[in-house]
Amino acid sequence: MTTNQATRITVVGTPAAAGPLRLFLALDAVVTGANGLIYLLAAGPVGRLLDLESGFLRIIGTFLTVYAIGVAVLAVKPLPPATATKVVIEVNALWALASIAAVVFGWLDPNTVGTVWIPLQALVVAGFAVLQFRGLRKAHG
Repeated sequence: MTTNQATRITVVGTPAAAGPLRLFLALDAVVTGANGLIYLLAAGPVGRLLDLESGFLRIIGTFLTVYAIGVAVLAVKPLPPATATKVVIEVNALWALASIAAVVFGWLDPNTVGTVWIPLQALVVAGFAVLQFRGLRKAHG
């Protein structure tokens, strides 16, 4: 009796190697897009919940919604370009750092809910940056 084992080889720079990267970009686009639309369309209630200005939330919501569309465009490519993906990773890392800094240095003055929410969303964004970086390394070597 013989057993055949198929060995799956994933070559760097192929769509198969880009699977994890595409997944993490897609998840980022969905979460960021949802967050952006909530800030944009429900700025008043969210502003009251977090004790942040609704105008500020509309600006953030607009940015996040447009950004999510750009990330989604990358996510649907069979092999997302390395340079564009690096920009997404860097923007995510900067967003996470700026969010933490905004609370620590008092650039924003949210209530307790906002003070908890801002670092939590920063951790999610930082997590996306790490996962996307790993996916980029796997996809492009």
